[in-house]
Amino acid sequence: MLGLDLSTSVDGVVETIEKLPIDLFAETLQSILVYLQDQNRAVDLIETCDKFHRVGINLDQKAVQDIIKLMTYYFRLAAKSNLSSDVLVSKLTECSSKWSKSTLPVVHQLWTERGALLHAHQEVLNMASIGQLVDIQWKLGMAVSSDTCRSLNSPFISVLMKIADTSGKMSYKSFEMTVQQFQNFYRQFKEMASVLETV
Repeated sequence: MLGLDLSTSVDGVVETIEKLPIDLFAETLQSILVYLQDQNRAVDLIETCDKFHRVGINLDQKAVQDIIKLMTYYFRLAAKSNLSSDVLVSKLTECSSKWSKSTLPVVHQLWTERGALLHAHQEVLNMASIGQLVDIQWKLGMAVSSDTCRSLNSPFISVLMKIADTSGKMSYKSFEMTVQQFQNFYRQFKEMASVLETV
């Protein structure tokens, strides 16, 4: 329905949410909001399961993961679309009739407190988003005639990059370099690769 990879139906996830104590549900939502704002730290599934078990809620990891996925989806949708708390709650009730009158106010309150900040963060991410390098091709050439080049018969490297922007549209960038510039370019890519191997 939503393009979510849930192990059960949305109604089933909401029924599971309804079994949680309100303060535990609020704490889980807080973790999701922190994750969406920070993006470096995922919601710790094991830690969340342990919290549930400590208060006597025995859910398997799939059920807890479904709760996290569903609420992350709706918070992300609300942030991207700049939805108000009322509209977010309305979207939740559209996806399932199983929500209780005690659970939705928690979502409403947390989104009222944190929604604007998360939307602003989402806007920054959208502005800062860059394309992805899909392919890079290069070839060695020799300049034999030119109106502007003084040093003919000198080698050059022609580079063609295929780049996908954030919407998926492909574009091509091409440029030429001297052999020395290409060697420096290659050295920098090797440095990046070695740094990435240590991560």
